[in-house]
Amino acid sequence: MKNKYILLLFGILLTALAQSCNRKRATEKEYTDTYNSGTLVFAADESFAPILDEELYIFKYDNPHANPVMIYRPEAEVVKLLLEDSTRFAFLSRDLTPQEKKVIHDRNLPVVTDLFAIDAIAVIANQASPDTGISVRELKDILSGNGPADKTIVFDNPSSSLVRYLKDSTGVTDLSHRNVYALRSNKEVIEYVSKNPDAIGITGYSWLNDPDADYADAVKKIKILAVKDENNKKAPDQYFRPSQTTLYLKQYPLRRSLYIVNCTGRKGLGEGMEGFIESDKGQRIILRSGLLPVLIQERNIRIHSDKL
Repeated sequence: MKNKYILLLFGILLTALAQSCNRKRATEKEYTDTYNSGTLVFAADESFAPILDEELYIFKYDNPHANPVMIYRPEAEVVKLLLEDSTRFAFLSRDLTPQEKKVIHDRNLPVVTDLFAIDAIAVIANQASPDTGISVRELKDILSGNGPADKTIVFDNPSSSLVRYLKDSTGVTDLSHRNVYALRSNKEVIEYVSKNPDAIGITGYSWLNDPDADYADAVKKIKILAVKDENNKKAPDQYFRPSQTTLYLKQYPLRRSLYIVNCTGRKGLGEGMEGFIESDKGQRIILRSGLLPVLIQERNIRIHSDKL
C-alpha cells in the first residue's frame, strides 16, 4: 500500500513538472539570431532614417547572413512599441523615463542606453526668402502664434521627436496656433518649403546631406538658416549654422543626442548592430553624414624633417 502511494505521488509530480515545462515553452520566445546572423526587429525614430539606412546597408554588406528589420515610426510610437514588448531594441533622441524603465524592468529585462551621435535640428527656408538667420526667441514667437502674419512654420509630425524637442526647448506646449502646421514626414517638410517662399521648416539635419533622388531637387531649392540663442552667455548676438564644428563646440543651439536603447538582455543581433554603430566604421559613417559621432577616432600624423 505504501508503495502505491509513493508511485501515485511520483506520478503527480511528473505530471505537474511536464505541465510546467509546457507552459514555459509556450511563453518563452525562441531566438535564432546571433551577433552577425538571423532576424531581429528594430524600431527607430523616423527622423533618423537617412543615417540608420546607411548604417544598415554597410552592416548587411559585412554580415550577409544578418537580417535586421527596421521599423520607422514617430518617437511616441517607438516608445510604445518598447513598452508593449513589440520590440526590444530602439533608436531614440532621448533616454527612457524612470517610469518607462520600470515597465521594462518589471518584465525582468534590462535597459541599456548608449549615446551614439549628436544631431542638429535644422531650420530651413526657401531660397527666395530674404531671411538668412533666425533667433530662438523669434522661433518661439512663431510657434506660439505671435510671429509675423505672413510666416508659416511646418514640422513633420505631432508625435515626432522634433516636436517634443521644440516644446521642451521653447516652452511652447500648444502648437495649434495660426500658421503652424504639422505634415507627415521630414521629406514633406522639405518639399513644402521648397515650394513656398514664406514658409519656415523644422527638419532633421541628416535629411539635407546627400538626399535621395526623390527629393534631391527640393533640397536644392531650400537653405539652412543660422540660429541665434539670446540666452547663450558666451555669444548671445552671434548666429551659428549647424555643422560638426558648431555641434562639437556646443555653439549651435538646436542640437540633440541620439541614443541606442537595448532591452534584449542577451547576446544576439541587437548587440551586433550596437557594436557596429559604436565601432570605428560605424562612427565614420556618422562622420560622413554630417552629424557628430561621439567616439571620434584619433589620427596620428607623423612628420619627417628629413629631405626626400
